[in-house]
Parts: sequence; structure tokens; C-alpha cells
Amino acid sequence: MPFHKNRLAAKKEALKLRAAIIRAIRDFFFIQGYTEVETPYRIPSPIPEAHIHPEVSGPWFLHTSPEICMKQMLAAGYDRIYQICRCFRQGERGQRHLPEFTLLEWYAAGKDYHYLMRECESLFGYLGHQTGNDLRLSYGDRSIDLTPPWPHRTVAESFELYSPVPLDQAMAENRFDEMMGLHIEPHLGIDKPEFLIDYPSSLGALARRKPGTPQVVERFELYIGGIELCNGFSELTDPTEQLRRFDIEQQARTAAGHTLWPMPEIFLAALSSMPEAAGNAMGLDRLIMLFADASNIDAVTAFVPEDL
Repeated sequence: MPFHKNRLAAKKEALKLRAAIIRAIRDFFFIQGYTEVETPYRIPSPIPEAHIHPEVSGPWFLHTSPEICMKQMLAAGYDRIYQICRCFRQGERGQRHLPEFTLLEWYAAGKDYHYLMRECESLFGYLGHQTGNDLRLSYGDRSIDLTPPWPHRTVAESFELYSPVPLDQAMAENRFDEMMGLHIEPHLGIDKPEFLIDYPSSLGALARRKPGTPQVVERFELYIGGIELCNGFSELTDPTEQLRRFDIEQQARTAAGHTLWPMPEIFLAALSSMPEAAGNAMGLDRLIMLFADASNIDAVTAFVPEDL
């Protein structure tokens, strides 16, 4: 019983911190000139992704992220928008995963992925000051320095440093995720946040190719304390190229024996009106794990599936 009471008290403190961080995030984006938006959770067709599976909701789907609708808002003329919302993905459960989780997603027209990386630095600095951590975050047995600028390393460089298998071989053998999870991610962002940038083009279905280096896309992920926090990129705005990439994702789903979903035709049509932009999706539960010094996502959420 005393252990249970201690655990309950820790959960209450984590949820108080969660509320304070969400309030601070809203303040940050207001100061930066963003408009908070809400988009539907139920949509008629999800983004075709080989390894992400949406929850079916009647004849429609619960969104895996608000990306489709937020990009349609960019196409309609909104230039700086953000959203904090619940998202749903089948089969995601673990120490850092929930099938229903909270996502912070934001988009800026006329910007690229470098701009969003600088905004990540500013956001964490603001949250550090608002939570009394300043620019030093204690996580586990580490003291993580949040002072910008944060280092960048390409995916290719990370494979050269940490992976026993070269990047090309890992891609050819479908072992990219294995090498990332076992050999690369544990080294990232340990003493200072770190951006992993410039992913192979086949791993960025909605990202713009890098000018002069078409074999990679302008995509980044942020790691702090070995935890992946977000996935951002300069947006692809060519509907023809986007359809071609979606077809590749659908072929991968077919090859893996997964169900094919309807193509998001309205989203594809809107791309022709979408300005150059950059977008970022950040796992809010994981962000709160860092500030709460929690090793398990269950510690920073009020309910998990097993409680229901």
C-alpha cells in the first residue's frame, strides 16, 4: 500500500507538470505568432504509410496525425498554425508508445526544416525557463545542456559512426529501423539535444528532396537523452510526385499483407495550392517524460489502455 500511495503521488505531480507544460507551449506559439487550430479526428482517408496503421472508426478512420487537414489549411491561406491533439495508431504500445497519444504539430509557410530546428531550440529553452530548469535538464543519470545551437548529424554520418551495417546495406536488407533502434539511437542527444538530418529519400514520403542531393530528403528527427522527440521536414508540395510516393507506400503495404486504405484525393488536390512550408510533429507525452524525469510514458499520462 505505501508503494501504491507513493506512485499515485508521483503521478499527480507529473500531471500537474504536464498541465503547466501544455500551458507554456500555448504561450510560446502565441508569442511566435501562430494560430491554434482544431481539425477533425475522424477522416475519410488516412495518409498511406507502410508501417503506420490507423484505427477504423465506422466507414472512416481516426487520424494518426492531423497532417492532412493542417496542410489543407496551409493551402487555404493560413501561414503559421499549430495544434495539440490526440492521435491513434494500431499496435503501438511500449515504454515510449501508446496507441492513443498526444501530439504537438505545427506548420510555417515560407520556411524550411532549418527554421523548424531553430524553433525546437527556442521552444525547449522557453519550457526550461517556465519549469524552473533553465537550460539544464536532468534525465536519469544525465544532465542535458539545452543551450543552443544543438548539433546536427546526417543519417549517413550516424551509420558510419555507430552502425555495424552500412546504410546502403541496411536499406537493401530492410534493417534500417533495427540499426537505428539498437545501435544509433542510444547514442543520440545524451549530453546535449541532437538533430538527425537528411534521411534517405525512400524514408520521407511527404518531405522535399534536398536540392543538389536528391537521394536524401530535408527531414529531421530530434533526440534528447536517447529519446526520439519529433519528426519534421520541408514539405513536398508537388501533387504528382506525392501521388507517386503514395503509390510506393501502398505497394509496400500490399507486399506486407496490410489493408489498403482509400487515397486522400482532397489532400492531393490541395497540394497544388500549398505554399512552400515546413512542418513538425512532436510527441508531447515524450517531451513531458523528459521534464518529469520519467523512464516510462505511463508515468505522465492519466490513463493507459490497461487502466480501462
